[in-house]
Amino acid sequence: MTTARVRGIYTTAITQLLGENGLEVVQASEPIRERFDESFETAPADVAIETTRDRQGVEVSGEPETVETITGELAALAIDTFRWDDTVSRGAVFDAEVIDAGGGSGAVVDLGDGRRGYLNYDDVNGYVDDGNRYRVQVTEPTPPWTDDEPRVAPTLTVQSGLCTLSRDRTGVSAALRGDRADELVGMTDLLSVDIPEGWGLRWQHAAADADLEAMGTAVEQVANRARALETALEDAPEESGEPARLVTPRATTWCWFGRESRFALDEIRRAVETTMPGHHRIKAADRAASAAVDFAEAVCDSTGTDGDDAFPFGAVSRQFGPTVGDRLAIDHGKPDGRLFTLGHGDVTDWDCDGSLTLERRMRGGGSYDALGVPKEDGDVAVTKFREGRWWYPTTYKDAQGTAKGTYVNVCTPVELFPAAARYVDLHVDVIKQTDGTVKIVDADELEAAVDAGRVSTELAEKALSVAEAVERALST
Repeated sequence: MTTARVRGIYTTAITQLLGENGLEVVQASEPIRERFDESFETAPADVAIETTRDRQGVEVSGEPETVETITGELAALAIDTFRWDDTVSRGAVFDAEVIDAGGGSGAVVDLGDGRRGYLNYDDVNGYVDDGNRYRVQVTEPTPPWTDDEPRVAPTLTVQSGLCTLSRDRTGVSAALRGDRADELVGMTDLLSVDIPEGWGLRWQHAAADADLEAMGTAVEQVANRARALETALEDAPEESGEPARLVTPRATTWCWFGRESRFALDEIRRAVETTMPGHHRIKAADRAASAAVDFAEAVCDSTGTDGDDAFPFGAVSRQFGPTVGDRLAIDHGKPDGRLFTLGHGDVTDWDCDGSLTLERRMRGGGSYDALGVPKEDGDVAVTKFREGRWWYPTTYKDAQGTAKGTYVNVCTPVELFPAAARYVDLHVDVIKQTDGTVKIVDADELEAAVDAGRVSTELAEKALSVAEAVERALST
């Protein structure tokens, strides 16, 4: 059976979803073991599913076919789930050249075909300078919506969650301490598996709960993968050459969850555990909010409350933001996975129904998209957001307060997090000129995104219907 290791704020819901689709979760955390009325094996995982650092989605890395199966299930959660395959996947090997060793704790390297990575100086023997070439492996990929470069290191490593084989280690060791570490190292001699020459074995914390059979399977799997990696690199020159990808033994796909996706995950989680409205939406906003959710659900569970009320935007926003006086960014996602910040503004009005007004001072130069009017110093952009709405309007005014036009962005349902309003732009928009002219713009860009496979037909139809509804409303 296909196996997966799951970690992060979406773990309970994803564990339930995978189980419903015949996939087995292994190496489960203690809270998951307590929530589910079933046992979880401590066995190697074909795929690892990790919540991203910003809590907006998950990384799914492992066996390509299994990654495709799991991300297909996640993508089907709701209309505003997006997924992107990573060309710099976890475990991939590249020949790289240093292109910026100007300072900090590491250097930017060219991986070929426009790809870049980040090489930590501490991982390299000797001085690192521009033009140096290394054979590197991806140790930490990064989602397409962040500006961070994927981390790479000049070594080869294969891991399964229970143990790791590394070219830069020798012998057998354990990440644990004390008697259990000594026991794991000693038990390795009982396994009838040969460790490839030149590789060192290190047991991870999860191995402390594994039996001898699972340990043997884990070592056998990483040993086979190490040998396959060596075979795949046999034709590569001994010294690293021009920047290029050499081997991609595992796949990495990123899933970004929109507001409707998070509420779909709430519903799945509710079948397992008491889940308040907006559980994943709140947890994605702030670490402190995450702890507050756990407390609130513990209280609800003890009192028998089923949590079927509406999402408590007012309470969440008052406690964690945003509210009047806060500084808020507009994080403008694109269907290809990129994310741009359109600027920061001040929240000037707020309502507990999920509405707020954001004002931004504009700099002169150029013109406003589609409106065709000049952008001048002193202009003010007044944007009105509402949590969960598929569109938001921005009215541009000059320094005297005279309107210069309104631009309505059509997007996935807006989420108002403490530091930023977030959504994915759906290309098509609606504008209203000062003479009252209203029209839909950029529908051709939406059509091109559908043709390129970045936007589903269902989502495109929704975006067009929203744009048409907005057009009718602005025309009356």
